[in-house]
Amino acid sequence: MRHWFNTIWNTRGLARWILVAGLVIVVAFVVLALLAPWVAPYEFNQSKVDGEKLPKLAHPSGDYWLGTNDQFYDIWSRVIWGARTALEVIFLSVAFSIVLGVPLGLVSGFVGGWVDRALVFVMDSLYALPSLLLAIVFSFLLRGPLGGGIVAAALSLTCIYIPQYFRVVRNTTVSTKEAVYVEAARAIGAPPRTIMRKYLFGNVVQSVPVIGTLNAADALSTLAALGFLGFGIQPTEASEWGYDLSRALDDAQAGTWWPALFPGLAIILLITGLTLVGEGLNETLNPALRRRRLIPVQMPAMRADDAIDARNV
Repeated sequence: MRHWFNTIWNTRGLARWILVAGLVIVVAFVVLALLAPWVAPYEFNQSKVDGEKLPKLAHPSGDYWLGTNDQFYDIWSRVIWGARTALEVIFLSVAFSIVLGVPLGLVSGFVGGWVDRALVFVMDSLYALPSLLLAIVFSFLLRGPLGGGIVAAALSLTCIYIPQYFRVVRNTTVSTKEAVYVEAARAIGAPPRTIMRKYLFGNVVQSVPVIGTLNAADALSTLAALGFLGFGIQPTEASEWGYDLSRALDDAQAGTWWPALFPGLAIILLITGLTLVGEGLNETLNPALRRRRLIPVQMPAMRADDAIDARNV
């Protein structure tokens, strides 16, 4: 982490500002998600206060900052709780993908043989399918045993991204396992587990953080698509922006714009922030793209007697 921070700090140009802009957007959503119980005036599924329903399709006002929707829900509260849902699903799906995809790619590239062929065949089969279709299929399969909650949605997205980490780590491992330091480790009798853990792992995961941030943006768009189509998180489990968009279509056609505008803006902003972070990391951590920040060098002042000696020489 310290090495990455120093690399980012010593980078200049547009890449650094892209990363900073993306971090500002993402951190704002993270803060709102963490403070949702205190920032949101209502629960995500609260439609009554003291036994009385909230107004239906109320305009944005001082009482309801972003208005209300056709289900008598406060849109501001739905957007805030939706940020927590989105970030939880993104974090879980990317974490599960890394935990499963990286070790499989490392083992496949290092061991080779029939193990490599079998894993490559399975991952290529998954990678060949459209990502949204694959997510819908796994959402159907997981809804029975796990329900329609956050964990089921995260696992349905995990199946999309495992092949990406597998392919990157596997290809890097195939080229790295022939390096001199790996051959030296074999020569001194290091077992395969030690070679993979101590000598290969740190070198083959260099691009994983960049892939993770880009996958996070894609995970949010896929989650919104699942919710919009009705295959995502159940509305009784959590607030989800894609579901709110699907509910607001009829209202938008009738001229009621606010139920669809604000969840859509939240999706666009968070995807933009995650994409900027991914692109910024790619251009700051990649040596071929990074522009280093020039550090000014100050030469020590020369004393008078040293200057005389230099002229005499």
